[in-house]
Parts: sequence; C-alpha cells; structure tokens
Amino acid sequence: HGWSEALAGIKSPHVKYICPHAPVMPVSLNMNMAMPSWFDIIGLSPDSQEDEVGIKQAAENVKALIDQEVKNGIPSNRIILGGFSQGGALSLYTALTTQQKLAGVVALSCWLPLRASFPQGPISGVNKEIAVLQCHGDCDPLVPLMFGSLTVEKLKSMINPANVTFRTYSGMMHSSCIEEMMDVKQFIDKHLPPV
Repeated sequence: HGWSEALAGIKSPHVKYICPHAPVMPVSLNMNMAMPSWFDIIGLSPDSQEDEVGIKQAAENVKALIDQEVKNGIPSNRIILGGFSQGGALSLYTALTTQQKLAGVVALSCWLPLRASFPQGPISGVNKEIAVLQCHGDCDPLVPLMFGSLTVEKLKSMINPANVTFRTYSGMMHSSCIEEMMDVKQFIDKHLPPV
C-alpha cells in the first residue's frame, strides 16, 4: 500500500501500475516471525546463505503476473518490473532469468540475489539490452550502499552497461525521497512512452 501511494504522485495516465503484496511468511532474520516477504532472508552480509528455492519461486510468481498482463493484451516489452529492497532484488533477478522481453527494471535500495548463479560476463537472454534504473541512499543502514555499488558493477558485466543507470541520494536511509521518485517517473516515461 505504501508504494502504491508513493507511485500515485508520479503516475502517467497511459501506464497501468500493479503493486503486488508479498506473501506473509516466517523470516529467519526476523527471529522467524511472520512478515510480508517475497523469500526468506537468512542474513544481510554479502556471504550470507540465500533462500534459493524461495527466490526462484518468487520469480516464477512475478513471471505469472507478467503472463497475465500479456494475456490482457499488454506486450511484455511494454512492462517494467520494479521494487524496493527485497522487491527490487526480486525484480532484477526475474528480469535477468525470464524469457519474456521486458522494457526495464526499477531497482530501489536493493541487491542482486543469487549473484553467483549467473555466468561471468554477458548474459545471452532476451533482456541483455534491458534498461535498468538502480537507486540507493548513501546512508542506508539495512542494505548498505556498497551492495548497490557491487550490484551495478555486476549488472554492467551482464547487460549492456550503457543501459544501466545508478543514482545515489545524499542522506537517504532505507527509504525513498522526492528526488528518487522523480528519477523513477522520468525512467518510466522514457521507456513506456504513449503509443
């Protein structure tokens, strides 16, 4: 709900915005208490074990959402995936593993999950030329800016580096700001012009 409110301020009339809720599940990092989560999070360091099964299942769920929109008459190359934190991580992972050609990815305050599972060098999939807007606060205590920096370097080795934009925001923590939302709006309007 929070993100649908944030998007309300930057909506373009010709674009449909879908904000799916993550399912509620126990999260290891949260002492196994149930919370909305796309997949389990075991730790927040670069060498933490990752929930590979959960990440792959969540990506399949996003691909099913894309399929539904394609059935509704929206070509997949007119779809941008986006998300914040775990949702941004899931958006990146899904875009890089799907066989559906997409218009772009908006990845906010996040990282690339299962990064070791990707080949060294460029990917061969349909989204090797995909446009990515990656944004991060320079004071993020939860997902440190270094995760964003490492992710952008990995992305530039996998897809056309000219299509990867990395923006940082001074003083921003694990949240969003007006300047970031304006950058998101500009990206969406550029990659989904009216037809």
